[in-house]
Amino acid sequence: MIQSIDEPGIKPPGHVIANLRQDVATLLHRTSTTFPGAQPVSFTRKHLDELLRDDYYVCEKSDGIRYLMYLAADETGAETTYLIDRRNDYWYIQSEALHFPLPGNTQAFHTGTVLDGELVMDVLGDGRHEPRYLVFDCLALDGQSLMQRELSKRLGYFQEQVFRPYKKLLDDYPEEKQYQPFFVDLKSMQVAYGIRMLFEEVIKRLKHDNDGLIFTALHSEYKPGTDPHILKWKEADENTVDFVWKLKFPLVEPDDQERADGITEPFVDYDSTPPVDLLANHGSGSYHYFAPLHLEDAEWDILKSLGEALDDRVVEVYMDAQKRWRFYRFRDDKPDGNHISVVNSVLDSIQDAVTRDELENHSKSVRDNWKAREKSRK
Repeated sequence: MIQSIDEPGIKPPGHVIANLRQDVATLLHRTSTTFPGAQPVSFTRKHLDELLRDDYYVCEKSDGIRYLMYLAADETGAETTYLIDRRNDYWYIQSEALHFPLPGNTQAFHTGTVLDGELVMDVLGDGRHEPRYLVFDCLALDGQSLMQRELSKRLGYFQEQVFRPYKKLLDDYPEEKQYQPFFVDLKSMQVAYGIRMLFEEVIKRLKHDNDGLIFTALHSEYKPGTDPHILKWKEADENTVDFVWKLKFPLVEPDDQERADGITEPFVDYDSTPPVDLLANHGSGSYHYFAPLHLEDAEWDILKSLGEALDDRVVEVYMDAQKRWRFYRFRDDKPDGNHISVVNSVLDSIQDAVTRDELENHSKSVRDNWKAREKSRK
C-alpha cells in the first residue's frame, strides 16, 4: 500500500504528462489542458435559500488530498491508473493489483474514465493505516464524457459500471486485498435534508478526519473551475484560506560580539521571527498584499527546524478569535493561492457564518420544499 497520500505514485516525465493532459482534455471535450476539476464556493447565509429552491446532495468533506483518477491503457494496451492533483501533475500508480473490471468480464478493464474524489488515510482499530480513495463524482466513462449529465446519473454510472464490479472482484478474491495500493469506495451521499443523520451517524463512524460538508446540486452538470452549485460548509472558526506568503527578513546591524567576530556589515537576520505578508492571487500570475500573518516565536522555531525552503510557498491560514490570520499548514499540493474572489467569499462565510444547529433546524424546511417539488414533477 502507498505510504503517503501526498505522493501516491511516480511522476512521469514532462512530455508524458503533457500528452496525458491533452488526452484528458480531449476526452472531456475541453480546449484547455488545465486541471478540469470543479471547485466549491463557501457556504453563506444566502445558501440556506438555495437549499430550499433546488435539490442538493450532501456528503462529509474529508480532510484528505483531492485527486482526479484517470483510468487508461498504456502504449502496450495494459491497464494504467493515474491520480491527478490540483497542480495538474499526474501520479502513475505502479501496481498490477489495482484492477477495475468491466461488468460481467473480470479480464477486461475501463479506459477513458475520469473519476473525482479524495485520497484519505484511514486509521483502523488496530492502529494500522489504510489509504482509501473516496469517489464523489464521475466525469467520463469508457471514452464518453458525462459532464453534461446531472449528478445522480454520473454517480449511478460509476456505481453500476465501475464500483460494483471492482468491489465484487475483491470480495471474490480477498487474498488480493493485501496487494492493493489503496482501496476505492463511494462517498456516502445524502439528500440535503439528511444533515442530522450525516453528523450523527456517517461522520461519527469515519476513520479519517473531517472538516465540513459539501453540498452539490443534484440536477446540474459538472463544471470545471469554480462552480456556484457546489457549496463548502465549515464552522466559522474552521474556515481557511490559501495565500502565498512572503517572509520579510530584516536587515540588522552587527552587535559588538559580531563585530569582534569580523562581521562589520549589515546582514539579513534569518533567525528572528520575521514579519509575514499574505499575498492574494489576482489572476494571471499577479499577487498583491492582502494582510499580515501573525506568527509566534514558537511557531517560527518549529518552521526553522524543518530544514526546508520556506519563503514564497502556498500556505493555508485561519482567522483566530482576535481576527488575526494564523498559519495552519503548507499546501504544496496547490500551485497557487486562492483567487481574491475566493478569499472574499471565505471572508463572507466567516462573517455570515451558518452554524451546525442552524443547518439542522433548516432541514425540515428543506425536506418540505424537496417533497413539494417531487410531488409537482410527478
